[in-house]
Amino acid sequence: MARYHNGSQRRALVTGCAGFLGSHLSERLVADGWSVVGVDCFTDYYSPERKRANLAALMDVSGFSLHEADLSIERLDHLLDGVDTVFHHAAQAGVRGSFGNGFEEYVRNNITATQRLLEAAVHSDVSRFVYASSSAVYGNAESSPTAEEAARHPVSPYGMTKVAVEELAGVYSRSHGLPTVGLRYFTAYGPRQRPDMAFARFISAGLDEQPITVHGDGLQMRDFVYVDDACDAFLRAGASDACNGDVFNVGGSEPIKHRDLVELMIEVANTGRHRFVEWPAEKKAIDIGSFYADSTRFRERTGWEPVVTLREGLTRTIAFYREHLAAYL
Repeated sequence: MARYHNGSQRRALVTGCAGFLGSHLSERLVADGWSVVGVDCFTDYYSPERKRANLAALMDVSGFSLHEADLSIERLDHLLDGVDTVFHHAAQAGVRGSFGNGFEEYVRNNITATQRLLEAAVHSDVSRFVYASSSAVYGNAESSPTAEEAARHPVSPYGMTKVAVEELAGVYSRSHGLPTVGLRYFTAYGPRQRPDMAFARFISAGLDEQPITVHGDGLQMRDFVYVDDACDAFLRAGASDACNGDVFNVGGSEPIKHRDLVELMIEVANTGRHRFVEWPAEKKAIDIGSFYADSTRFRERTGWEPVVTLREGLTRTIAFYREHLAAYL
């Protein structure tokens, strides 16, 4: 197990703490008795005000401190003072935005920021460096469920930067003995999800009594992991010595067709309708068909299991958005 400073309270650095997963993980850590140093630079990929709202429950908590910092340019050593475990969520998200002139921002926020954080961690007392990767590293996987041994053939610059993040972590693990663990999330969902993600768009349309548009014929399959289960995966990765130096898939246990997913959403929300729209030809290369995870290796190493069913997760998520419709959708 990872060692802890001061003989008692654990201290974590959570980067991207104002984002979807980062804010939930920060809340979970504080609730579990950790001292949390949160870092975010509040990029405008989506509303910075919405990100600040994600932290509302943490701002008056004594166990949490917020630092507004750009990991790609600012000093980092002071952020790691006394930190046992780094949970690195900060990244420039989104597939389509990574093409064209936007690529420079992805290099800076994904690759450069990660390398600088790894370098700082090597020169600190960090005992575990856990980072978020993405299923985007696989691109158009040849088969599903997809295991970690599948070839990494990203079809977007975003996916390429996540491959680079994994390779950088491997370099620092091999060269400096830094205990790194990467988690390739497939699709995490839940309250406070980014507004550009499919779940948020589907729920927003349904609650607004608008058609829910699904690209393709709706027969493509995905698996989805609820945010509480995603946070549990991060904590288990940070606590298990059986994970050092590896990268694991993290996906849900219930692959489902998009058509059936939307119908379940409509049933749970008791509203909405849907229609299916063919992918435009120019987007087919990056709009992947059926794609879901084989998370066997991570489960065997850590005992992690997703426990929130899709129906229960949707029920919680839709209830949240009903209550916070104006702020989040």
